[in-house]
This record gives sequence, C-alpha cells and structure tokens, in this order.
Amino acid sequence: MSNSALSKSSVGRKVLMALSGFFLLVFLLQHCTINLLSIISKDLFNEISHFMGTNPVVQIFLQPVLIFGFIFHLGMGIYLEINNKKARNVKYAMNKSAVNSTWMSRNMVITGIMIFLFLGLHFYDFWIPEITTKLVQQDWSGLDASGEFRYWAEVNHKFHDPVRVGIYCLAFVFLALHLLHGFQSAFQSVGFRHRRYTPLIKKLGNIYAILIPALFVVIALAHHFCCCSAASCAP
Repeated sequence: MSNSALSKSSVGRKVLMALSGFFLLVFLLQHCTINLLSIISKDLFNEISHFMGTNPVVQIFLQPVLIFGFIFHLGMGIYLEINNKKARNVKYAMNKSAVNSTWMSRNMVITGIMIFLFLGLHFYDFWIPEITTKLVQQDWSGLDASGEFRYWAEVNHKFHDPVRVGIYCLAFVFLALHLLHGFQSAFQSVGFRHRRYTPLIKKLGNIYAILIPALFVVIALAHHFCCCSAASCAP
C-alpha cells in the first residue's frame, strides 16, 4: 500500500473515531440529564427510566448501537495509538512531548481504558440486573414488591456503599481528563478548523468536560448522603 493510501486510511479511521466520539458525547449528555432527575424528582426519574427501559426502539436498536459504539471507540483508539507509535522514527521523548502536548492528549488510551473498566462495574450494578429481570424473569413492569417503580430505589441503594461511590467519583475524574482532549480533538479529526470558531469549541469542550463529570459526581454523592426512605428523600 502506498504512503498516500496509508494516509487516507489513517484519516478515515480518525474520522470514524471522531464520529463515534460525537455519538458518545450526545449519549453522556442524555444520560447525565436523566440521572440528574434522580436528585430532583423521584417520580419523574422513575417514569422516564421506565419509558427508556421498556421502549422497543431504545432496547432493541439504540442499546446495541451504544454498546458497539463504546467498544468501537476504545478499540479504534488503541489501534490508532499503536499505529502512531510504530510510525514515529524518533522516540516520543525526543520530541519534547511534555512541552508540545498535554498530559490528556498523550494518555487518551489510559483514560479510555479506565473508563471502560468502570463501565464493567456500571454494567454489573445496573445493566445486568435489568437484563436479568426483563429477559430471564420476563418482568417488564418496572415495579418492586410494594407495587412502586423500583428504578430510583435501586440507584439510591447502590450509592449507599462509600467504596462504590469513591470508585464512581474516581471514574468521573478520568472521564473529565478524557473529555478535556477528546471533545476538541473530535472536531479537528473531521476537519473542522476555523480561526474564529475553534477557540469557542475549545471553551465549550472544557465546560462540557468539567460540567458533565462533575454533575455525575454530585448525583453519586447526593444519593450517598440521602440514606432516608425513598418517600421522604426525594420530592
């Protein structure tokens, strides 16, 4: 394969990497918004969670696409990083990488792997029990033994464990580090560079990268310190 073809192939992979990143950015915003409702309105959180959990479009189409998106994004990131290292004729340290790039840009694979490992815990806590209830037990009602929606109570119960809360908060720190570079990098990969708008995208990226993980931390801590009953703990 010629150098030109290799270059085009590399650019194409970076574009696919960026597109999967955009998809995950939208998902994170949606996921954070719904979870934020769990500390604002228990009833509204339960209703939306039930809708999302029983909607066939979400469960049959969007959920598999989301899982594939996560796996593809991590796999492509590792692949591109390995290829980049092979393509360098001079060691990274000789190029003064600490001066020419940020820690986040040099360690995107590390932060990505840490986030992926966290997803394993998150799946264990919420996704696997949901799949077991729906597909194994064939219970799509979303109700607990008392006849109330179980979603808020399940989230609140998980965050009573201080160790779990600590792991979640640490994972959100890694998420912030990943997003601080990933947000603006995704725009650059699809060729969006503009003297006027690029600085704005960078600012918006920094706001997104800090705000979204911070809200997830707030949600986890709010549930941890909210150890009263579901009826009196949320409006």
